[in-house]
Amino acid sequence: MSDTIIEAVGLTKRYGDTLAVDVLTFTVQPGRVTGFLGPNGAGKSTTMRLVLGLDAPTAGTVTVAGQRYADLARPLHTVGALLDARAVHPGRSAANHLLALAQAAGIARTRVDEVLGLVGLESIAGRRAGTFSLGMSQRLGIAAALLGDPPVVMFDEPVNGLDPEGIRWIRTLMRGLAAEGRTVLVSSHLMGEMALTAQHLLVIGRGRLLADSTVDEFLHRHGTENVLVRAGEQDGLARLLRRSGAHLGTDGDALLVQGLTATEIGKLAAADGIALAELTPRRDSLEDVFMTLTADAVEFGVSA
Repeated sequence: MSDTIIEAVGLTKRYGDTLAVDVLTFTVQPGRVTGFLGPNGAGKSTTMRLVLGLDAPTAGTVTVAGQRYADLARPLHTVGALLDARAVHPGRSAANHLLALAQAAGIARTRVDEVLGLVGLESIAGRRAGTFSLGMSQRLGIAAALLGDPPVVMFDEPVNGLDPEGIRWIRTLMRGLAAEGRTVLVSSHLMGEMALTAQHLLVIGRGRLLADSTVDEFLHRHGTENVLVRAGEQDGLARLLRRSGAHLGTDGDALLVQGLTATEIGKLAAADGIALAELTPRRDSLEDVFMTLTADAVEFGVSA
């Protein structure tokens, strides 16, 4: 599975006068969960549709394992995707929906039972999909994506409708698939969840690539780090830190220090005989950094 990647080169898509995807070039590597992030209208879903051949690019290319999706001999055995959890005939049972997909792709009937068990739907396999909650539909969509045991999986907002237990389950599942050497691409608006799930990030805005890096690199490059400090001699500490080149802000009755590490601040205070009541390193969250980076790419903003 290690040689199965998603690769886009100059990928572009126009719908009339609308430029939905703007010369995207990236590679999604196996063995890690890649988070695909961007504001509404950024082009995430369009990009996924281009990968799956559901839309044709205006320019550029996108391939899976070196081939266009349309040229794959056994597509469900190569790529599994969940783009729309409700895209199921409401009158079919969960088992029959999966069985129809399996028969069309030459997949053994036993695999249907396996994936139903994997997503926790075996007890309601005979229920019609039209009666499912959104969370249950998400699980059925994930089962369909895994039906061909593919080395590449793509999930578009897979945690929508899931309860906390379900969110933890899908997080564990995605990380487990990546640990097996699969290529995992997942889009989400839940930054806190992406911080726990993804090892790598692709961030786009207005169809353009804004970042392609590990989560740690993304936070370090685009975020800010500071140290929250409280002391009995706050004014004296502030003067000391300014003399040492720090930039100071405030958070309530505490100082926010940039330019010095917590260790450096502690040593300076100790050398000057200043007792510290609090010394807490702080770092922007993934949500903070994402909002800052994509501020100019938000399609529908709210004025303050």
